[in-house]
Amino acid sequence: MTTLFDRHRLGGLTLPNRVVMAPMTRVRAAAGGLATPSMATYYAQRATAGLIISEGVQPSLVGQSNPGTPGLHTAEQQESWRPVTEAVHANGGRIFAQLMHGGRVSHPDTTGFQPVGPSAVPAVGDVFTPSGPRPTPVPRALETSEVPDHAQSYADAARRAVDAGFDGVELHGANGYLISQFLSSNANLRTDRYGGPVAHRIRFAVEAVSATVAAVGGERTGIRLSPGGTFWGVEETDVPELYAALLSELSRLELAYVHLEATADEEVLLGLRRAWPGTLIVNPVLPMGPKQAGRAEADHWLGLGAELISFGRAFLANPDLVERLRAGLPLAPVEEDTYYQGGDRGYLTYPAYQHTA
Repeated sequence: MTTLFDRHRLGGLTLPNRVVMAPMTRVRAAAGGLATPSMATYYAQRATAGLIISEGVQPSLVGQSNPGTPGLHTAEQQESWRPVTEAVHANGGRIFAQLMHGGRVSHPDTTGFQPVGPSAVPAVGDVFTPSGPRPTPVPRALETSEVPDHAQSYADAARRAVDAGFDGVELHGANGYLISQFLSSNANLRTDRYGGPVAHRIRFAVEAVSATVAAVGGERTGIRLSPGGTFWGVEETDVPELYAALLSELSRLELAYVHLEATADEEVLLGLRRAWPGTLIVNPVLPMGPKQAGRAEADHWLGLGAELISFGRAFLANPDLVERLRAGLPLAPVEEDTYYQGGDRGYLTYPAYQHTA
């Protein structure tokens, strides 16, 4: 039986275990969306993961969702990531950059631009801005001629990521951000080739992934998806059909992986497991839900056919999570008030497990 601690071949990489650090926003970038020395330490501390997936990195300024997040759309940003990837590799790790275009989940106070989306439909909820939470504004609906440029922005950022030393990239197609908005049946009210029937609603995702594969190769490209998720007010009709169609198109591109969140019933997710011929990463509990993923949830999904398991909050407070899971050691609790406060407390201050005599 497959265990969390077996090796796995992922594209050109050999992962020493099947524990993946999930992407998690930490809003600790420097001005201008630059990665910092503290970010290098943070990721290097967790390099025993089979694979690290970075926090969401905006591929363009208009794609920035929150203040304090890093980018990969300027030469300076690209160079700022090099010490991060070098630190992870020096500690024996592997790291993909998650490319996250916020789409309508943004604010002019953060970017200087009106957010864009598939349609002029605002997200549900308040978005962070430099002056605190503000209601999400009505986005500007993208013209048909503009959509390919936003798909290409993922590819351009992916090329910068690889040049900065990342082992690959994950497109954030989940949680109500731009790709998810195009998949949605209530955020996407378009009547052109990007909206309406399933074949049209998946088009933007397929174009973004295809452009990225053309830029850096399929073995360096993954995508994260949240089937049936309702983050930021998105809704999706015909979830099994929608995602089966998407995975069918993506299967032609020979991606490194698909990363599914447990946002749908297990039966739906198992159907998608059967539909996807390549490596599947499963985030086995609802992100930001009441329960954290642990060994039991990981073993359950390995038994159901997932090759890799991603852990979010458990990795924040447990930089040595792999060893804690291996040895059955208790997991330290996370300090929720430090998620987004900035600084090194609750970021670099979680110790490895202290054995006592």
